[in-house]
Amino acid sequence: MRLRLGIGLPHSRGLPAAVAAAVAADQLGYHSVWVPEAYGSDAVTVLAYLAARTSTIGLASAVLQMPARTPANTAMTAMTLDELSGGRAILGLGVSGPRVVEGWHGVPYRKPLAMTREYVEIVRRAIRRTEPLTFDGDLFRIPADERSEPLMSAMRPHRPEVPIYLAANGPRNIGLAAEIADGWLPTLYAPEYDETVAPAVESGLARRDPARSALMVACGVPTFIGPDVQRCRDLARPYLALYIGGMGSREQNFYKDVVTRYGYGEAAARIQDLYLSGRAVDAAAAVPDDLVDVLALVGPAETIRERLAIWDRSRVDVLIIRSVDVRVLETVRELAEQL
Repeated sequence: MRLRLGIGLPHSRGLPAAVAAAVAADQLGYHSVWVPEAYGSDAVTVLAYLAARTSTIGLASAVLQMPARTPANTAMTAMTLDELSGGRAILGLGVSGPRVVEGWHGVPYRKPLAMTREYVEIVRRAIRRTEPLTFDGDLFRIPADERSEPLMSAMRPHRPEVPIYLAANGPRNIGLAAEIADGWLPTLYAPEYDETVAPAVESGLARRDPARSALMVACGVPTFIGPDVQRCRDLARPYLALYIGGMGSREQNFYKDVVTRYGYGEAAARIQDLYLSGRAVDAAAAVPDDLVDVLALVGPAETIRERLAIWDRSRVDVLIIRSVDVRVLETVRELAEQL
């Protein structure tokens, strides 16, 4: 099997169980553990803790919110984690959305494409440490003014570059990730609907520096294994409804846009209406069965094996299993080894 397996930890809740699952995934030979943050627990603290509890698994943020941190601060974090873990850090970054950026961090949501391009370049320059850090862009200026002197990191990096993965779901953001990032983190990606993202990916790859290594793709899937496929679908629905209906405003929800491009616009609008009116349970129930089946791994082992084969033939390189059930992690690994 070409596909590598990762584990995706949940947002904020059940952190001790999540840590235990990540430790088990390390022992099972999983490629990476992906730690999220939104407006609850942060990713860095969990990753630092996991660095001390694991030995080989990659330690990935999924994702650090760029508007919440200066690029230099993110570079320091990446260098520190990479040093402490012996070169296992993976830096997942994203601009997040207006609801979190403005409603939680209290900063303007501004020019996401320009911010991403400038931010990535500054982080790379800071980690490379070939000269004092300077940058003169539309959004960032380092030093801040002519009265200040540029600085070089006082820390020598474990590696001259830490892999940067960009969360991207809109066509222009996807194209930018394919152009400048080491990896792309799509949300709610479905192999059956790859044609909705392929033009953006190809346009970005056409602009990509040929000296940079091939673009990696890492994608998360809620995973519930059991003989009752309907029950497994029902367990996956709340996660999907949260993103389609609640991760954004009525006017701007990138995840709703993704499934709308798959042809589920009517269902997505209903899910959002229900979620934003406080009816999260009804919103989850409104996620169509066939949409659950392409966005999650649900059902008995044979079904999971068939779906893993489809993912293995897709453009995805790392399939991030969203489960903290160690039995699920063991089963998925066993099924993957059978392919």
